[in-house]
Amino acid sequence: MRHLFLLCAVSTLLSGGAAQADTVLVFAAVSTSDALQELAPAFTQTTGHAVEFSLGASNDLARQAVAGAPADVFLSADTAQMDAVEKAGLVAPSTRVDLLSNRLVVVVPVDAKSAPSSPAGLRGLKRLSLADPEAVPAGVYAKAWLVKAGLWKALAPNVVPALNVRAALAAVETGRVDAGVVYSTDAAHSKRVRVAFQVPEQDVPRIVYPAAALTKGAAPEAGRAFVRFLRSDAARKVFTRHGFGVPSARAP
Repeated sequence: MRHLFLLCAVSTLLSGGAAQADTVLVFAAVSTSDALQELAPAFTQTTGHAVEFSLGASNDLARQAVAGAPADVFLSADTAQMDAVEKAGLVAPSTRVDLLSNRLVVVVPVDAKSAPSSPAGLRGLKRLSLADPEAVPAGVYAKAWLVKAGLWKALAPNVVPALNVRAALAAVETGRVDAGVVYSTDAAHSKRVRVAFQVPEQDVPRIVYPAAALTKGAAPEAGRAFVRFLRSDAARKVFTRHGFGVPSARAP
């Protein structure tokens, strides 16, 4: 309840004087789902606008937006997918912001008898789950780390690509793979995995989640209000509690 009160305090800023209630369609990286679902009721209470989420891999959501899907907001797990949407002329001027950061971790089933303690330990695994390393941000980040570590060629035959990072996590939870590389925020929400080790931030491309209002949705002004809401101090408290950080100025 305390968090709801904090969020409601920003109602004047977020409403933007809108005269009618709309439904905001938000395309968002699946790794943000828990935080966004918590934030949605407070946004509705403070602005009167309802929220609907389409959650999935950022590359797939970007493709849908460019193809004409009527999203009002896009929250991506990397800058490349937001760049593609912006290049298509769909980002509302002055609304794009680097909103969140995250970290990668290696996870194993909670009852695993052994676990790798370093990148070199991954060589002994038979199956390693990643979000699709050729397209999905979490997998792209993971592949870049493994390439930098000199391990990708050795591990690639054992990689089990998943539709998105939550699917990669599910493969570990069910024991279908020996380990997986996922975001720390996803690992924190699972009781069926444990963290084997954390990937050093300096060994991974800068993980940034940009957000922006889009121009082709049915509720553009409500979309702008939602982006303002995501940037509020009250929303930041919720994101922080779910494990997200603030993007740093570190070079890629």
